Amino acid sequence: MSIEQGLNSRRENDKQVESQQWFQKLIQADQYVGDIYSINYETARVIIHDFYREKVGGIPSLSFLIATRVDPSKTDIDFKKEDASFVLLRVMDAAALPQDKEAERIRVETAQRISGETEKHWDDAGSMDLRTKNILGFAGVQCRIIGTFFLEENGQNGDAPLNLKFGSDISNYYPNRGLKVYKPNGKALEQIVNYADPTSIQAHTEKYGNTERVKLGFVRYASTNRKYQQVDDVPVYIYPADLLSQKSALFGMTRTGKSNTTKIIAKSVFELRKNENPNDRPLRIGQIIFDPNGEYANENVQDNNSALKNVWQLLPNGVKANEVITYGITRHPNDLERTLMLLNFFETSNTQIGKSIIDSILSEDSTNYIKQFCQVSFDEPDPNDRSATTRYNRRLLAYRSVLARAGFQVPPSLRASTRGLFNQDLITALQTGRNNNPPTPEYVSAAQVFSNPNPAWGQLANAFEALDKFIRDSSSNYTAFENAYVSRPNGSGDRWADEDLKKIIGIFQYSNGTRKIGKAAEQHSADTTSDYAEDIYNHLVQGKLVIIDQSSGEPELNKSSATRIMTKIFKENQRKFVQGETNIPEILVYVEEAHNILPAGNDLDLSDIWVRTAKEGSKYRIGMVYATQEVSSIQKNILKNTANWFISHLNNTDETKELCKYYDFADFEPSIRRAQDKGFLRVKTLSNLFVIPVQVDRFEV
Repeated sequence: MSIEQGLNSRRENDKQVESQQWFQKLIQADQYVGDIYSINYETARVIIHDFYREKVGGIPSLSFLIATRVDPSKTDIDFKKEDASFVLLRVMDAAALPQDKEAERIRVETAQRISGETEKHWDDAGSMDLRTKNILGFAGVQCRIIGTFFLEENGQNGDAPLNLKFGSDISNYYPNRGLKVYKPNGKALEQIVNYADPTSIQAHTEKYGNTERVKLGFVRYASTNRKYQQVDDVPVYIYPADLLSQKSALFGMTRTGKSNTTKIIAKSVFELRKNENPNDRPLRIGQIIFDPNGEYANENVQDNNSALKNVWQLLPNGVKANEVITYGITRHPNDLERTLMLLNFFETSNTQIGKSIIDSILSEDSTNYIKQFCQVSFDEPDPNDRSATTRYNRRLLAYRSVLARAGFQVPPSLRASTRGLFNQDLITALQTGRNNNPPTPEYVSAAQVFSNPNPAWGQLANAFEALDKFIRDSSSNYTAFENAYVSRPNGSGDRWADEDLKKIIGIFQYSNGTRKIGKAAEQHSADTTSDYAEDIYNHLVQGKLVIIDQSSGEPELNKSSATRIMTKIFKENQRKFVQGETNIPEILVYVEEAHNILPAGNDLDLSDIWVRTAKEGSKYRIGMVYATQEVSSIQKNILKNTANWFISHLNNTDETKELCKYYDFADFEPSIRRAQDKGFLRVKTLSNLFVIPVQVDRFEV
C-alpha cells in the first residue's frame, strides 16, 4: 500500500469514527419510540407502543422526533450514503391504524365487563390477556416532515471536521423502507433546536465579525409542561446579529410576554459591545425604543423594580450610564437626567421642523381651513430677492402670532418686528375702514399695531385676526387698496397678500383654529435651540440605547414625534448610502404598541416612512422590531419583509389564520390559540430554519 493510499484509508477511518460520534450524539438507543409505517414528502406516520412511550417520558404534541436507518452503534457508517441521515419530524396528532376499529371494540367490551368495579381499569392485567393488551398498546402518530440532517465534508479542506447540515425537505423517498424513530434527549434536542443556517453565521462573520449567541429561554412543547418529559431544561439560543438590518415581529395578547421578550432582545444587542469572546468583534449598535407605556424607561414591579434603562450596569466597571439615554415629553421624579423631547418652534432654523410637527398632528383633520394651513411651508427664499424675502418675513410674523395665540411660550429674547412689512397705503386703508362709513375700531387698532415697529405678540395676533376680516370684508377698502397695489408703476403685478399668508391668518376666523394647533405646544420649549431628532440620531450613530418615554404624551403627539424621528433616521442613513459612505451606522428601531404608529393592515400607502423602512431599511442598515396584539393590524408589506417572529397567545382564528401564511406557524395554530401561559412563545429567527416553541426567560438586570 502506498503512502497516499494509507493516508486516504486513515482519513476514511477517521471520517467513520466522526460520523459515528455525530449519530451517537443525536440518536440514543434507549430513546427509541417506534417505526415509520407510512411516509410521503410532507408527512410521516409513526407506530409507537405504550412501553417505549412511557420509557422516554411521553410524546407531547408538537414535540420533535427523528427518524433514520442508521444504527449509531455501528462503526462503519459511511456519511456519503443516502441513508446516512436522519429526518426531523414534528408530532402533530394521532394517526389511524388499520386495526383501530377492532381495538376499539375490544376496549369497549372490556370496559363493559368491568363496569362498576372502581378499583379496576379495563387495561389492568386481569382485565384481558397479555397478548391482547400488548397489541392494544400500539398507536399511530401523525408527524410533519421538517427536514433532513446530514453530514458533509468541508469543501475547502478535506481534513477538516465534518459539518452538520440541514435541508428543509427530504432528498429521498422511503415508501417501502423502514425508519426507526427516536425522541431526542436533552443534549440531542439542544443540538437540534439551536442549529443555525451556516450561511447566516458566515454572513454575521463577514458583515459584523461577531457570531455571539445569547440564551432566550428553554424548549417548551405544551402548556402542560411536566418535568417527566425530560426536556424541560433544554436551552434555546438566538443570535442578536439576526435582528440587525432585519424586521422582527412580536405578536400576542396583552400580558403574554411581548415586552419581556423585547427587553431580552434589546439587552442582548446592547451587550454585543462587551467583547467577552476574543474571536468576536465588539459591536456598538444604536437602538431606539418608542415606549408608549413607560415600561422600558422607568422601574416597575413586573421587572422587580428594574428597568431596561439600567442595562448599562451589566457592562464592565468604569462604563458610564450615558450609554443609555432617555427622552420624554415631561420630567420624571426617578429619572432626573432625562432629556426633554422639546423643540423651540420660534427658532428660525426650526421653523419648518415645527410646522411639520403641527402638520403631522393635524394630518387627519378634514376641515378646509386646517388643510389649507397645512399646505403652507417655510422654505427660505433667495436672500437677493427682496420682494420674496419681505413676503416670507410677513408670513413668518403671522405664523409666530398664530403660535403665540395657540399657547406656545415665546422666547423672552424674541421681539416682533414689523419694519418694512406693512406699507403706508395698507395702514391708511385699515384706518379708513369701509367706504362712506365711519372707521371700524378693530381695523384702526390693527393699523396702530402694524405701525408699531416692535408690538407685543398678543397685539400682533389680534391685528392679524382683524387683517383677515379686512381682506374678507367685501365692503372694506381692501379691494381698492389691492387694485392700486397690483397696478402701481414698476410693480411686480402680484397681490399684496399672497395665498400662503391668507391660509395662515385664516386660522384666526375660527375659534377652534388656534386650539387645534395648540395640541403641539407640549413639544415646544422656549429655552432650547437644538433639534431633538438630530440629537437622537447622533446618539444612535454613537451606538447608544435611546428610550423615548411616550407615556405622558397624547396619541397624535406620540405618532407625529415618532414619525419625525424615524424620518430623520431613514433620510440620514439613506443619504450616507447614496453618497457611498462605508460607515453607515447600524440602527435597530423598536416600536411598542405598533398599531398606534405603523400604518393599518388595509393601508396600502407605500410612501409611508414606516413602510419604506420595512421595505428598504435593510440596505440602509436599519432594523425594526415591532410589537402588537394583532397580526392583521400591521400592513402586509411590512409582514412580508419580516424575518424574525416571536409569537405568544392569540385568542381568535382571524389572527391565527393570518399568521399561518408565514413559515410553519400553521403547525402551532391550535396551540397559539389555546395556551395562554405568559412567556410561552413560538420563535422563528433568520438563522433558525424552523419554528421552535420556547418558554422565554424573565428579563432582569
